[in-house]
Amino acid sequence: MKILLIHTGGTIGMVQSDAGFAPQDGLVEQQAQIIAAKFPGVSTLEIMRLDPLIDSAQATPADWNRISQTIFQARDRYDGFIVTHGTDTLPYTAAALCLALTGLQQPVILTGSMIPLSVKGSDGYQNLLEAFVQVLQGKAGVWVQFAGKTMHGALTRKLHSNDLDAFEAELSPAAPRIAADTPILMSTRPKRIGVFSIVPGPCIDILSYIIDECDGVVIRCYGSGTAPETPELKAALNKAVKKEVPVLAVSQCPRGGMKFGTYAAGKILRDNHVIEGHNMTPEMAYVKLHYALSAFHNFTDTKEYLKSCLCGEFGAH
Repeated sequence: MKILLIHTGGTIGMVQSDAGFAPQDGLVEQQAQIIAAKFPGVSTLEIMRLDPLIDSAQATPADWNRISQTIFQARDRYDGFIVTHGTDTLPYTAAALCLALTGLQQPVILTGSMIPLSVKGSDGYQNLLEAFVQVLQGKAGVWVQFAGKTMHGALTRKLHSNDLDAFEAELSPAAPRIAADTPILMSTRPKRIGVFSIVPGPCIDILSYIIDECDGVVIRCYGSGTAPETPELKAALNKAVKKEVPVLAVSQCPRGGMKFGTYAAGKILRDNHVIEGHNMTPEMAYVKLHYALSAFHNFTDTKEYLKSCLCGEFGAH
């Protein structure tokens, strides 16, 4: 099997310096070569350092394009891909790759570590080892391998800031890929996406400002999709409809997702054409809005894209 490992940055490839942890050339590359030698099924391992390396906290949608373009352009030369990535924004990149790589036929495994490979007790070696195990299985789609778990790339969330077992994902009957006979690369263009959380006594002026200034909005609602029935919220959502600004709702709860109609308190969302996000993670909702607005100029088509389950992102709802 021919494998391309794309090193994008992150804790896994860092060493201690006077200013704190900083990237070091060759650290991930050396460990990957050692691990690959353990697997007879790896006929070729090539390693690409994606310069400049991405500080996970500084990642942008342009970085999703860099990574997806690298994989797409190399798709005919490799049987599988491993992507090492910083943990803070890894779920966003995993979600983006699910949407960007339409017709993906190979496995793409994202991994990283909470402790650098250069530090005693690092989880980096084991995560990288398990990423090789998973890529050799050849299961097409975008997966996250971390702390002994193989997770659906469209549903992965980081739920712990420092535990080695930092990620989880709900299950989905669909693979983390968009099926298509012909591979197609989708890219994002610069878009302004606002995120607003419903809280007791929310400042709706902020939501109204987001609707005025942004191309799309993610609303994080209570529970299964409720929000306060107030004239201010109704006016803001009605303005989004008139301005054709898509509003996509997800739950603040890490499990269970959205189900409009469960409670009467969700009527204000339904009546004002807020799009139900089902079990989508906030990360996927944010990413999906970027791709929808980049792909479509028509408001109706944008909404249909957001309403459709494309790569298992609605989970087992």
